[in-house]
Amino acid sequence: MSQTFYKKGFLALAVATALGVSAFAQADIKIGVAGPMTGANAAFGEQYMKGAQAAADAVNAAGGVNGEKIVLVKGDDACEPKQAVTVAKDLTEKKVVGVVGHFCSSSTIPASEIYDEAGIITITPGSTNPKVTERGLSAMFRMCGRDDQQGIVAGDYVVDVLKGKKVAVLHDKDTYGQGLADATKAQLEKRGVKPVLYEGLTRGEKDFSAVVTKIRAAGADVVYFGGLHPEAGPLVRQLREQGLKDVKFMSDDGIVTDELVTTAGGPQNVDGVLMTFGADPRLLPDSKTVVDAFRKAGTEPEGYTLYAYASVQTLAAAFNGAKSNKGEDAAAWLKKNPVKTVMGEKTWDSKGDLKVSDYVVYQWDKEGKYHQLETQK
Repeated sequence: MSQTFYKKGFLALAVATALGVSAFAQADIKIGVAGPMTGANAAFGEQYMKGAQAAADAVNAAGGVNGEKIVLVKGDDACEPKQAVTVAKDLTEKKVVGVVGHFCSSSTIPASEIYDEAGIITITPGSTNPKVTERGLSAMFRMCGRDDQQGIVAGDYVVDVLKGKKVAVLHDKDTYGQGLADATKAQLEKRGVKPVLYEGLTRGEKDFSAVVTKIRAAGADVVYFGGLHPEAGPLVRQLREQGLKDVKFMSDDGIVTDELVTTAGGPQNVDGVLMTFGADPRLLPDSKTVVDAFRKAGTEPEGYTLYAYASVQTLAAAFNGAKSNKGEDAAAWLKKNPVKTVMGEKTWDSKGDLKVSDYVVYQWDKEGKYHQLETQK
């Protein structure tokens, strides 16, 4: 990541009016950014860091947090639960006051227990499993929706738009992937479509010929996969290579990265792939200044980049609003007040979930780019 990119006072105007502070930072306030910085899902960690650093620079240029400068502390969990616990303990020892993270729900859930015990406010840009906010943690928030919301959108789209009659539902056996597959499966069954195949894959696998054979034998016209791009890419490639080119392939917000094109073996294999994700924040009027600045600097704020940006904005607004750097004070303020972010105005309920979720459907094209579909249903 280019340091020059951030030394230009980049994006300062994007949050200046929202923070209500005037004195420039005199000390440091540490905020952790935790996620897969290495490993198969490192693309998402990179998105997190780009967004968080840009937001921190803008907040600092606008006066900081209660007169203090934000300093980000990176935590690499590689989407591994045990490593996430180690990261959480390390960030706690380093005296962070807030955390933007984690990414994989299976990492966020155990790590957040440690943050909660330490009184650290946490906001995840990308963990969608319902359990993240269903455990009574007072300072756990999301900048994204939940799988039980995303699964409804996916299931309805398969039935109403794709007219799927024989649907294969696959997952990666992880908290996130299986949870989302189950939510989609439940919606399909509610709509009268019983999946012809329900199968679990193993993370890290690359040869899916056996499951492709089962998909063919079941006569599936739609394949839904709950999981991440390192498995989704090879799976869709092998479907195409083995002649199932007319089978519709749909997945989730775990494939929202250009890395999908690489893992799928090229843009020709992702052409037509569908996925659910929040409404594209790059299209919002509130994000124009920020998006333009990213693009001027040669970076496309794809995937969770703006989610991480908004998460840092939210923590800064909460600390400033509470006039305190204590997590419990910021959390209490956040549950009572809206925050203007790069993704529009956000409000949270008593659990820490967004009051409004905006999942829509996207499609990848032959150029290897994804676009929000105008007609959802």
